[in-house]
Amino acid sequence: MKSRPVARLENDDEQPRLAVLIDADNAQPAVIEGLLAETAKYGVASVKRIYGDFTSTRMTQWKQALLKHSINPVQQFAYTSGKNATDSSLIIDAMDLMYTRRFDGVCLVSSDSDFTRLAQRLREEGLTVYGFGERKTPDAFVQACDKFIYVEVLRSEAPAPPSPSPQKQAKKTARPATRKPATQAEPAAAPVVEQRKHESLPLQLIRQAIEDASDDQGWAFLGSVGSYLNKVRPDFDTRLYGHKKLSDLMKAHPRHFTVEERAGEGGAKRFYVRAA
Repeated sequence: MKSRPVARLENDDEQPRLAVLIDADNAQPAVIEGLLAETAKYGVASVKRIYGDFTSTRMTQWKQALLKHSINPVQQFAYTSGKNATDSSLIIDAMDLMYTRRFDGVCLVSSDSDFTRLAQRLREEGLTVYGFGERKTPDAFVQACDKFIYVEVLRSEAPAPPSPSPQKQAKKTARPATRKPATQAEPAAAPVVEQRKHESLPLQLIRQAIEDASDDQGWAFLGSVGSYLNKVRPDFDTRLYGHKKLSDLMKAHPRHFTVEERAGEGGAKRFYVRAA
């Protein structure tokens, strides 16, 4: 069946319309702020729904996040032990939203491989599918999405707490130190931001992307390289390697890549890269 074009209003700003569907059984409220900020890069979240049994004490932490970010909870009771009714409810809603023809993409927030076929079906209908999940997400679901973002990256970008004022710091240093008994262990300070080891750079994949988009001199437009990487590896993310931008990632490895900045149309900067 041929897909109908997405309906647009006269005052529409042409930003892609997205539906954000969250599996509360396989997502953590700690990442919701970074997750919504990430989806804003791809379009406007016209629909934000989260699915789960909110009568359970496990969902208590979600309540504050739902109010703060205006996410609509969809209650799904666990009718039978061992059966996940949440997945079925999310899938049904995703298909209903797809057939309205009002959306350009769907964000599926889950680490569950049960949504693999859903992602495939949405893409068959012409929608862009953005997946969000933990590193344990099965590769089948990752590859079924157009773009997959690991939530550990979003969690690690949480802002650090403000440093204490000079007055408070002076009082703290002026206060006499009290020695604790030797039998009492000193509690370890909890880290503010989760420390995460960076992944090894996939040199072969990047070289292949450059070769695919290069000219006769071996130079490739960096935008084309990024597009190739996302098509081949939906979970490719420069933040996994310690950099926010692809240009910064290339510049950080001069042994392997040479980056050149050129002036484009209207004076805009365009980056080109060549394998060293």
